[in-house]
Amino acid sequence: KSEQVSFAQAVRQGLGRDQGLFFPEVIAPLADVDALLALPLAERSARIISHLLGDEVPAAKVSELIDAAFTFPAPLVKLKDGTYALELFHGPTLAFKDFALQLLGRLLDYVLAKRNERVVIMGATSGDTGSAAIEGCKACDNVDIFIMHPHNRVSEVQRRQMTTIFGANIHNIAIEGNFDDCQEMVKDSF
Repeated sequence: KSEQVSFAQAVRQGLGRDQGLFFPEVIAPLADVDALLALPLAERSARIISHLLGDEVPAAKVSELIDAAFTFPAPLVKLKDGTYALELFHGPTLAFKDFALQLLGRLLDYVLAKRNERVVIMGATSGDTGSAAIEGCKACDNVDIFIMHPHNRVSEVQRRQMTTIFGANIHNIAIEGNFDDCQEMVKDSF
């Protein structure tokens, strides 16, 4: 039920006015899926994302952003005949969310740079989302990120991941309370 927006607007806006997620209006079928699946992860990802974005982000730029984002493996490991597991814990924070957030930060920064804009991201976390978001935005020139987490209520590893990344655009805030208190503060700010 949301408005129709460009990819750049969807990335900048995050959610629709009705708080819904954005989704492509049309997804054209991909040709030769078997050949696509045989490609390395970065090349496969670049082709799929370029296919979805059309001409909004040049294919060469998509490949460049993916190469910068996916500096870690995602091996498909055979557990037994017919059963495989995709290991999504090889990113910088060891969370599966690294796969989306490493690329999203770079895409957002690219869109903002083209428009000569800057944004502030605010988030609440109980641990792994915050550290993955911070890692994904730490190299962004056009993004300031504020992440709140409940003081003494995240694991020590997650606390260190969030509080030892230094950058002028990184702002980590420990809140007396629980995750819901952090999330309420973010919601109230909007």
